[in-house]
Amino acid sequence: MAEPLRFKTSDGKEYVLEFNRRTVREAEQAGFDVEELGTKPMTRIPELFYYAFKMHHAFINKKETDRILTEEFAGLREEELVRLTELYSDPYTSLINSESDGDEKNSRRVTIL
Repeated sequence: MAEPLRFKTSDGKEYVLEFNRRTVREAEQAGFDVEELGTKPMTRIPELFYYAFKMHHAFINKKETDRILTEEFAGLREEELVRLTELYSDPYTSLINSESDGDEKNSRRVTIL
């Protein structure tokens, strides 16, 4: 799993950006599609940034994350965008991996013919 993205704003507030299954599900239910980052970057990059706050900073609103993205970050560097995308996919990867972990779980699995 990727290490969370951590940063401090100019006013000293510290933030940890990360995703879990709940926050990815919330993003998906709101219509966010990570596959659209390349085709709709002006819409989807700020949304990805916003949803990355939800795991540890659920109180923060989209207006504030947009301000942080534009004023504090002056946009995302490519490596930050890649990191956020990796963090977004981590819960999915853990869901798939968890399906094959442990003997007890494997004993309840079905055989696909």
